[in-house]
Amino acid sequence: MLSEVQSHESRQDTPMPAMTEPKLIAGNANRPLATAIARRMSMHRGMNVAPIEARVERFNDQEIFVEVYENVRGEDMFIIQPTSNPANDNLMELLIMTDALRRSSAARITAVIPYFGYARQDRRAKARTPISAKLVANLLTEAGVDRVLTLDLHAAQIQGFFDIPVDNLYAAPVFALDIKHHFRDRMSDLMVISPDVGGVARARELAQRIGAPLAIVDKRREKPGEVAEMTVIGDVTGKTCIIVDDICDTAGTLCKAAQVLTEHGATEVHAYITHGVLSGPAVERVQNSVMKSLVITDSIEPGAKVKSATNIRIVPTAPMFAQAILNIWNGTSVSSLFEVGTLGPIYEGLYSGF
Repeated sequence: MLSEVQSHESRQDTPMPAMTEPKLIAGNANRPLATAIARRMSMHRGMNVAPIEARVERFNDQEIFVEVYENVRGEDMFIIQPTSNPANDNLMELLIMTDALRRSSAARITAVIPYFGYARQDRRAKARTPISAKLVANLLTEAGVDRVLTLDLHAAQIQGFFDIPVDNLYAAPVFALDIKHHFRDRMSDLMVISPDVGGVARARELAQRIGAPLAIVDKRREKPGEVAEMTVIGDVTGKTCIIVDDICDTAGTLCKAAQVLTEHGATEVHAYITHGVLSGPAVERVQNSVMKSLVITDSIEPGAKVKSATNIRIVPTAPMFAQAILNIWNGTSVSSLFEVGTLGPIYEGLYSGF
């Protein structure tokens, strides 16, 4: 066991070659995002940055096969692969790509996981249940990942499941830019809503960034996926409500919260959700709900139904991830990206004036 620990530590302590460039490799989970990140990095570097040539395919029995066509010896590698639906396939792709790079003598391997799957299984809520997020952390570390870069982990304690550095970016600064741009004429009417008590910290952070008050929708679940009752804590009368959360799966809770807020006097309801899982009937529910708009990021590749929905809008994360990758490669601060003042220039053109 000691030798395994020493072996992993030696990988972390391997010095970076002085003239190496950051190298990207993409799985199949979200290739458009990987391409967009490479494009943004090209703009920053003043040179062409593209994901390296590789095969990430499946045999007839669905076993995953990876072959890297370029030399990666001594390189600083970044694997771009959210572990979204199908979570098991995409996670296995990430593990096998990591193994291929490790066996090809890459100097450092950073897993860029815009959406970290299994994050909702972060504790033992009942007897005889797993902590799957910890298992995934173990798998990534044992496969040879030296560092993780992710976005809005469902639970902050997941960072502690790893014995390697974990950089957790936040969507709140980008959402603040978007809100200040799209609601600039009615900022005084805004109220940020947490859809449950557990998400208050996330909602409070965004409320502070845009200078808006905070309210809570207290929900009582009978079982997963169903909500028995909801109570609004706070006065939302005459307010433009903005629901903030990290994950929208089937959208049942979200749409019901929007309905309850409207019944309590809210003039409009919008939602800002980091990860648009949007499984099953989610898109239809959002389209038929009282919500004026649902804003998500592209951490999960949006499907055709999501793209065609008139009240769903997608905010790009490529500028933020590209800068974070360059900061990691340069050995500079990643936490600087938590501030609007830093992200504003990165998103220049999308949100002019902020």
